[in-house]
Amino acid sequence: MTHSALPIIIDCDPGQDDALMLFMALKAPELEVLGIVAVAGNVPLAATALNIRILADICQRTDVPLFAGCDKPLIQPLVTAENVHGKTGIDGIELYEPQVQLQTQHGVDFIVETLLNATQQITIVATGPLTNIAAAILKAPQITDKIKQFIIMGGAMFEGGNITPSAEFNAYVDPHAFDIVLKAGRPIFAFGLDVTHQVLSSPDRIAAIRNLDNPVAKTAADLLEYFDRYDSQKYGTEGAPLHDPCTIAFLLQPELFELKACACQIETNSELTLGHTAVDFWQVTGKEPNIQWAHTVDVEGFFTLLTERLAVYGDH
Repeated sequence: MTHSALPIIIDCDPGQDDALMLFMALKAPELEVLGIVAVAGNVPLAATALNIRILADICQRTDVPLFAGCDKPLIQPLVTAENVHGKTGIDGIELYEPQVQLQTQHGVDFIVETLLNATQQITIVATGPLTNIAAAILKAPQITDKIKQFIIMGGAMFEGGNITPSAEFNAYVDPHAFDIVLKAGRPIFAFGLDVTHQVLSSPDRIAAIRNLDNPVAKTAADLLEYFDRYDSQKYGTEGAPLHDPCTIAFLLQPELFELKACACQIETNSELTLGHTAVDFWQVTGKEPNIQWAHTVDVEGFFTLLTERLAVYGDH
């Protein structure tokens, strides 16, 4: 890692799109991945924890410490998405028992300890429900001083919802955790459905990834082909949206995205709109912005970046 690499903690719930996010992050010289923490979300924790081990192993990054975090949201029962991601969360590839093991420390304790001991601020990249991050803040509120920024995949405004008519999945699964992060007083860059629904993995784009002909790119193509089945049918598009890689793409090439400073609140009480992110895009509330809301992305630039970053796994 270069000395100027940005230190990050990744919190995720793989998920095919989380896998692509990890593939981008784990070979990026610009980023120093201090640890990867699994959370229950797309599938239960036992599956997401196995998945981070397999994905780190495929990338040959067995040096990055891996942790299991919370197995359910802060308050409400866990909702999962096997109907989208398959029973394993990363259907499309064969599961196996990798050499790399989880650390014995709980993921929340790792987040707290790493931030408390940090000599420079750390970026939190979160692509699942925000349970672990919120639990860490509740446990040790002073850690927020050490958080440089949150880069999160979650929420929706123009696009409505993908789990209920008004809620995006990560926000819906643990809205109380999302609320804690919104109120933590640190910069938040949010990549919700408004932007992620623009980056669709079409057959041509998957073919270009497969043609890179290295093990990580082949795995990525296999995952995308599985992932496409559900969303292509649901949205009538020719490919599934790559939600989670938007977070890492932003850290590597922020100019790909247009963001707007907005005030954001999340619904934590209503049965009808639970998890709805009320993003004040047109500044009608007069509230101070607490989030940078991504709304537009250079789609071709995004796929060029993704393909380039997968290509480097072929370099020895």
